[in-house]
Amino acid sequence: MEDLVNKYQKSLMAFIRKKVGDEDVVEELTQDILMAAYKALPTFNGKSSEFSFICGIAKHKITDYYRKKRLKTVLFSVNPIIEEIAEDAITPERDVLKNELKEEIKKTMTELREDYEKILRLKYIDNWKSSQIAKLMKISVKAVESRLIRARKKFQSLWSYDKEKSKEFAEARQPNRN
Repeated sequence: MEDLVNKYQKSLMAFIRKKVGDEDVVEELTQDILMAAYKALPTFNGKSSEFSFICGIAKHKITDYYRKKRLKTVLFSVNPIIEEIAEDAITPERDVLKNELKEEIKKTMTELREDYEKILRLKYIDNWKSSQIAKLMKISVKAVESRLIRARKKFQSLWSYDKEKSKEFAEARQPNRN
C-alpha cells in the first residue's frame, strides 16, 4: 500500500482535482481510491499502465461521489436552511439544475404513500436518526429501516427525472433523419 501512495498519490490527486473542486474531497477520494486500487491489484492484468488502472478506479469513485452528492443535494435542498447555505456556492447553471431537481423531488414525494413521504422527509430532510423516527412512529428501529428501504425503492420507481433527461440527451444526439 505504501508503495502505491508513494508512486501515485500526487498524480492521482491532480487527476481528481480536475474533476472535483473541494480539496477536502480530493484528499478523501484519493485515500479511498488508493485503498480500492490496493485491493484490486490482484486483478490488474497489465494491459494498461498501473496509473491508467488506478485512474479507471478513480473515475468510478468520482462518479459515485457525485451520485451521492446529488442525492443529498436533491433530498436536502427542500430544507430552507441548507438552501440558504448552498446559495453562495452555486453557479447559475447549477442553480437552474437545483431548482429543476427540487421541483421533481416535490412532485415525486407527493406521489408517494403518506407514510413513505413522512419517513423519507424525517430521515433525509429533517435529518432525524432512525431511533428518533422509531419513537415518533411508535415502531422498532428495524421497522423504520425496513420502511426506509421500501420508501426509497418506491421513490426510485417513481423518479422520472433521470429517465427523461437521458431520453432528451439521446434524442439531441441523434442525427436529423429528414
